Amino acid sequence: MTLTRQSTTDSPAAAVATWQRAYASRLLISDLIVIVVAVYGSQLLRFGTNERTVIIPGLQDADITMTYTLMSAILVVGWFLSLSLFATRDGTVIGTGTAEYKRIADGTIRLFALLAIGAFLLQSEIGRGYLLVALPLGLALLLLSRWLWRKWLVRRRATGAYSHRAILMGERQKSVHVAQQMARDGSSGIEIVGAITEHGGAQRQLAPGIPVLGDYANFAQVLEDARADTIVFTGADTIDPRGMRELGWQLEATSTILIVAPALTDVAGPRIHARPVAGLPLIQVDYPKFTGRKYAAKRAFDLVISSLALVVLSPVFLVIGLLVRNGSRGPVFYLQERVGLNGRRFRMLKFRSMVVDAEAQLPSLLDRSEGSGVLFKLKADPRVTRIGAVLRRYSLDELPQLVNVLLGDMSLVGPRPPLASEAERYDERTRRRLLVRPGITGLWQTQGRSDLSWEDSVRLDLYYVENWSLTGDIIVLYRTVRAVARAEGAY
Repeated sequence: MTLTRQSTTDSPAAAVATWQRAYASRLLISDLIVIVVAVYGSQLLRFGTNERTVIIPGLQDADITMTYTLMSAILVVGWFLSLSLFATRDGTVIGTGTAEYKRIADGTIRLFALLAIGAFLLQSEIGRGYLLVALPLGLALLLLSRWLWRKWLVRRRATGAYSHRAILMGERQKSVHVAQQMARDGSSGIEIVGAITEHGGAQRQLAPGIPVLGDYANFAQVLEDARADTIVFTGADTIDPRGMRELGWQLEATSTILIVAPALTDVAGPRIHARPVAGLPLIQVDYPKFTGRKYAAKRAFDLVISSLALVVLSPVFLVIGLLVRNGSRGPVFYLQERVGLNGRRFRMLKFRSMVVDAEAQLPSLLDRSEGSGVLFKLKADPRVTRIGAVLRRYSLDELPQLVNVLLGDMSLVGPRPPLASEAERYDERTRRRLLVRPGITGLWQTQGRSDLSWEDSVRLDLYYVENWSLTGDIIVLYRTVRAVARAEGAY
């Protein structure tokens, strides 16, 4: 069946274009307001209500004199155009991932770099304080406003609005894998409404909530009936390159979006590079690196933050220490052997949250474990003291691990540090968790904590190991504060 070009305004593609324009318009207005506030706010902070002028040397000794009010207006227009030039409101990046934020930062920093170069070449005397306030203030407000808009968009998408209606198309096993991976990100804005497989209606369900609507021969009718605006192609050996091209032509007729899902899982964007060769859209995947400047920067970040945190939190340490000592017999701190970088063992420091003979009682509790995989977990663990239960609920018992970070045994962010008995049971895949320093917190801490299954815990840790970034660490630390405040999944 061949798709025919639709020109009606109520087509799925038209509906997508409408909500994308509406959302982009909101971003445009908010960007303009933020830029005006940042630029004129910096002018007010730097010069007050007094009008100042900037002199720009011109040709033949004819200097150009300009008020800062006019200078601010030019900067506002330039900044606004820079955000448009860097496509910060493009439908492919808004609402998901980090590309939107990166483009905002790139457009902003490059504009101010160009302005600084121009001022140097023209030998103009633009107030440095004025620019040094406008740049960080404007960038911070832009990122904050986009983050708030994204929160609004996620709430709307939870109701089914502002989303793409997508059909998975490809071999069943590959489509099931893609469906499972996409289900983990509820904010992507892609709602899977059905599937097209090689066997069509002979298989009623691809996965819970995803019906099989047809086979490759009747994909056009399936798209029309489901009012889908997107096809996610997961791969099919029976569709050759020529057939794939013809599929693209037919989808073009109705402006249906075509997304090709490669057989790659848990690979972050910075490791993926498109390399078109002779018309082939090849993808190069970089291998993770565990040495070099990137990890030196991580270690420096750990040293600075852990040192500051130990100083700031010293009164908290004192209060918790007194509560632990008065709450039950035994020492304030608890040292436990854990396995760290490259399998090296170290003594991890914690506030004691259990009775002193907790290790001796463990064998009698093993058959009551509620953990998964190699982990021992028990929600109502009788060994936990009253103050220990509060410390565990809000992860306060882990604060002394800042000392381990300072000593180099741990990092602020990383995989969960395993016990030696757990590490001995690791398979080759799971042992990759030991390629980086373990962390006080990590992706496991922000996405379920003790409620995670063993498989999900390993998957998140391996994703971190292979896709670490300093920006990602900062995001994890922020999300950890939120997760700990809610006390979800902690026991």
